[in-house]
Amino acid sequence: MEYRTLGKTGYKISEVSLGTWQLGSKWGDPFSNQDAQETLEAAYQAGVNFFDTADIYQDGESEKAIGEFLAAHPERDIIVSTKMGRALDPHTIDSYSKENLEAFVAKSLKNLKTDSLDLILLHCPPTDAYYHKEIFDTLDEMKADGRIKHYGVSVERIEEAIKALDYDISVVEIIFNILRQKPADLFFKLAQAQNVGTIIRVPLASGLLTGKYTLETTFGKNDHRNFNRNGEAFDKGETFAGVDYATGVRAATELKDQLGTDNLAQTALRWILMFDAVSTIIPGASNAAQIASNTGAADLQPLTHEQMLICQNIYEEFFEPTVKYLW
Repeated sequence: MEYRTLGKTGYKISEVSLGTWQLGSKWGDPFSNQDAQETLEAAYQAGVNFFDTADIYQDGESEKAIGEFLAAHPERDIIVSTKMGRALDPHTIDSYSKENLEAFVAKSLKNLKTDSLDLILLHCPPTDAYYHKEIFDTLDEMKADGRIKHYGVSVERIEEAIKALDYDISVVEIIFNILRQKPADLFFKLAQAQNVGTIIRVPLASGLLTGKYTLETTFGKNDHRNFNRNGEAFDKGETFAGVDYATGVRAATELKDQLGTDNLAQTALRWILMFDAVSTIIPGASNAAQIASNTGAADLQPLTHEQMLICQNIYEEFFEPTVKYLW
């Protein structure tokens, strides 16, 4: 495993890390605490020292599982990023009050069994949030009194990521993969210029970039890949990275054929690591085998110029004309 600096935080974190939305539940199915602890241990043993979670993941169960893991291993140097805001109902700018933000931080501190959060991100707030300086003033106050060490934002749109750079953020979490390449056009350059770290989420486009799905693949009733393809429940960019499913299946097949790989998932993760602006990738995993597959991407040889061109051409042919202008 290689380690990269997470922007101005100074944290040295694994370039392939772990997204932990599934701790407490897996696509709506039960996922025991023992499973959670074993998954976290497998990740740590593979060299992962950065866990990404959120207060809303399984109604706090993901944070609690990580808190239990950290308490059991106080000698380990593990960095945790959590997110807040998506639990607001209604999820509107009016709900982003100082009182609510402080309450979210207090809850995460309790769940994670700590007195200071390594990193907290606003969890895809409304675009208007980036034009309300008082929200970021509140984060500055909590940073000054030690409740949080660093803060940043998790975004849906490029414009949000760029606007967030007006504030003292340390990190932006953003969707970036072979099917969603827009962050590399401008945002990465701006982030690097301000020493802002980037956490890459949805790196495998909800599994499309494993190359294992077909037009006949079905998903469970409680799986967002079944009920949110057109944004019925939340931003459709969260599901299959917002691309049309059938087109995504075609593109994945083309990528496997043209890249000459039987392990498209690892190649797709390695593609992301080709960008210096990337601090870490946070694919999810629910067992040791998936951890090994994800972290194995860090051991692959860099993609060749020809392979990078193949990925660029697939993106331009299948996705750029439409997807680029949605986010």
